[in-house]
Amino acid sequence: MRYLTIALAKGRLARQAMELLEQIGITCEEMKDKDTRKLIFVNEELKLKFFLSKASDVPTYVEYGAADIGIVGKDTILEEGRKLYEVIDLGIGKCRMCVCGPASAKELLKHHEMIRVASKYPNIAKDYFYNVKNQTVEIIKLNGSVELAPIVGLSEVIVDIVETGSTLRENGLEVLEEVCPLSARVVVNQVSMKMENERIGQIIHGLQKAIGK
Repeated sequence: MRYLTIALAKGRLARQAMELLEQIGITCEEMKDKDTRKLIFVNEELKLKFFLSKASDVPTYVEYGAADIGIVGKDTILEEGRKLYEVIDLGIGKCRMCVCGPASAKELLKHHEMIRVASKYPNIAKDYFYNVKNQTVEIIKLNGSVELAPIVGLSEVIVDIVETGSTLRENGLEVLEEVCPLSARVVVNQVSMKMENERIGQIIHGLQKAIGK
């Protein structure tokens, strides 16, 4: 029997995902070692392999079949636009993607003015402004603290993930529009879904039960 490989987005999401998997009997003791330098973790008994990767790479590993299953945030799935099956919303890591800025930017959004939008998620921003709002904007890709952009005058608004909104408030910004709700999803490689339908199906059903769906 071949190994099924599961890619997890590093950090809090991976820990929460492993807790859910443990509820359905899928454990990986090796991963609990905080000092390990290992990249791949194996559960011999269940013929499962796990690896942690940067969130933005998880959909790529899954699309190309290097991982059969991935657990990653919806923001990453939307931004990366990879060919894969999204099979369950795990309901963990809940937050929202929003258009944020100073209160004064509300008018600019209302009147569909040509504005600059800074974001770590240029594809999500583009899709929202062009296809949902039909507003032509200039999108600037940033990698770090996006909140800086409107403060220093790089952009009028930003598109970013909002959990509590406290960072925004501290910087004189607010949520102006909500783009979409976000949470962690399970994604599956399209070929694996056919070839390993039974084993993957068991994991999916187990997780659905664990989260009460």
